Amino acid sequence: MRGGDIQHESRGGYVIPDEVVPLDHPLRKIREMANRALKEMSPFFDTLYVPFGRSSIPPEHLLRALLLQILYTIRSERQIMEQMRYNMLFRWFVGLGVDDRVWDVTVFTKNRDRLLDSDAAREFFEQVITQAGAANLLSEEHFTVDGTLIEAWASHKSFQKKQSGDDGDGGPPPTRVCDLGDGGKNPSVDFRGEQRTNETHASLTDPDARLARKNAGSASVLAHSGHALMENRNGLVVDILVIPPSGTAESAAATHMLMKLIEKRLASAKADEENGVTPKIKITLGADKAYDSAAFVAICKELGVDPHIARNTTRNGGSALDESIEEDPWYGVSQKKRKLVEQIFGWVKTIGTARKTKMRGTKLVGWMFTLNAAAYNLVRIRNLLAKPLLAAA
Repeated sequence: MRGGDIQHESRGGYVIPDEVVPLDHPLRKIREMANRALKEMSPFFDTLYVPFGRSSIPPEHLLRALLLQILYTIRSERQIMEQMRYNMLFRWFVGLGVDDRVWDVTVFTKNRDRLLDSDAAREFFEQVITQAGAANLLSEEHFTVDGTLIEAWASHKSFQKKQSGDDGDGGPPPTRVCDLGDGGKNPSVDFRGEQRTNETHASLTDPDARLARKNAGSASVLAHSGHALMENRNGLVVDILVIPPSGTAESAAATHMLMKLIEKRLASAKADEENGVTPKIKITLGADKAYDSAAFVAICKELGVDPHIARNTTRNGGSALDESIEEDPWYGVSQKKRKLVEQIFGWVKTIGTARKTKMRGTKLVGWMFTLNAAAYNLVRIRNLLAKPLLAAA
């Protein structure tokens, strides 16, 4: 018997979002860890708001919505608002009930700006790392560093010549329009025969972006330089940094993150000594050939870090590392493990929102890149904690 096409337009029954989501849904564990981190951030959120006035969108709701945008590759805030109007899973994750009204997209973005002006992404990232450490998922000795280009939200047409005497810090250059006949707001521009460099040109749209390319055979794009420090045990991100790209950006970012790591390790070692535990200070750092320079190797040794860097024997002057380093068994392990960092960059660019950022400026790009790294860690931790359960079953 054929069923009738009955369309229910009246309200019937009441649905609790938590009952709709399956008990084994992957988001349940991720939401649990995110909620734990957000609860620890409550004192931080208190510093962002005054204790009087009209209530804003809760910062916990804002961050959960941004996490959903990353986890489900949703390309705009307008789309995430649309999804929450009818997607019960999304309502449950963010913390909205069935009858709660979804915010207007302009209200959402204006409330989100308060978080973007703060270190909320970094605080959330650190809370997630703390949970990974409590679960004994982090290595204390072996790490990997690498960098990638984050394509800027700016076109080549915006990369125009600076004013004479402008060193790049006095604001964007004046608009130049090259109309070749088609006119309109998006005229054709011919760059043939024009030498364009970061010293002579700057982007009108994103002055912090720089013209860069991944390798000698690829095209140059306006981009920011994103860097990650990964622990080698399970491939979790332990630090993240975004800076303008340059020929020395990778070694500069790695040095900055190494110094932060060593400061934390020294503080931890001091606490271990006070508790009668023998401290562990030894650190190894895996990296690709781009880090094989005499200056960076010297910095590593000065910091007490063993540079397990891939030797670049094809460059002029040869490798900065002696051949004997390849005899170290930990060197081979580091070279195998360092490839896991490519999974991080692959995830944040294909699943997350870091392939072509919609933020402008190094600070905001770094904010979103950090939140992408936190989302990656949440997924990775969830998968790692689920393994023993599957094995036991």
